Amino acid sequence: MSAVLDTPTSAFRAEQAAHATTPVVSARNLRKAYKNKLALDGATFDIAAGRIYGLIGPNGAGKTTALKAMLGLIPFDGELSVLGRDPRTQRDELMRDVCFIADVAVLPRWLTVAQAIRYVAGVHPRFDAARCERFLAGTKLTPKMKVGEMSKGMIVQLHLALVMAIDARLLVLDEPTLGLDIMYRKQFYQRLLEDYFDEQKTIIVTTHQVEEIEHILTDVIFIRDGKVALHADMEAVAERYTEVLVDAQSVQAARALKPIDERSLPFGKTVMLFDGVEVGVLKGFGETRKPGLSDLFVATMKGTYA
Repeated sequence: MSAVLDTPTSAFRAEQAAHATTPVVSARNLRKAYKNKLALDGATFDIAAGRIYGLIGPNGAGKTTALKAMLGLIPFDGELSVLGRDPRTQRDELMRDVCFIADVAVLPRWLTVAQAIRYVAGVHPRFDAARCERFLAGTKLTPKMKVGEMSKGMIVQLHLALVMAIDARLLVLDEPTLGLDIMYRKQFYQRLLEDYFDEQKTIIVTTHQVEEIEHILTDVIFIRDGKVALHADMEAVAERYTEVLVDAQSVQAARALKPIDERSLPFGKTVMLFDGVEVGVLKGFGETRKPGLSDLFVATMKGTYA
């Protein structure tokens, strides 16, 4: 009897383990050309389940094109699997488990709260209108209130309620807080982290405000000229890169270790960024610290904006 009972349990655990280790997104050699420009040029990466990824790059780097490929919105070359499906041929099935949110500042001014709820309920099968209304119960928003009558903070509250009421396995956010004040941008991400994210969901977010999402990210992908320039979890980034405030007399010796970037400060100080050099070695040149993600981004993308 015990053997019969143990079999389904073991099978269930094996299925759960396989689900946890199978990438939510698996991309191999993605290529997409627009006329004479390559938007994606052999991009290869995996996105694991239950993580928050920052897909970061300058304008024209290919990040929005990569998102469109994942969502089945454009044709492309290469191999791409999203939640085990091919976005080119299984988009309808895929979108039942995916939620895509762009700029929260572009909701139509004539749209009422009730209309927004009805609209999302009509287009996404996993939207729970009752849950959305529960989120809104703690705000000053009313069903008849129009977007044009709302403050920026109220618009953020409405958008968050709509997002958090969708039980999607993959949430894709493309510059979601563009045009919002810093206070509302921080509120958006904090509420998303506290009230929405769990180990069953995966979030991909693109933004130019790198420093504002750094604290919520588990992983980062830098994309430059259609290629992946960096793909690592945040713990690995912290271990791999070190910034040194180099004393004037140590500059030449520090340069011999080939920093990936350096910048000058007043009073003869120089900040150098090193990749994979032991911290103990670098401490002899000056004060060491872990670089912020924005500093690492600027160093990685140097020359892109020339």
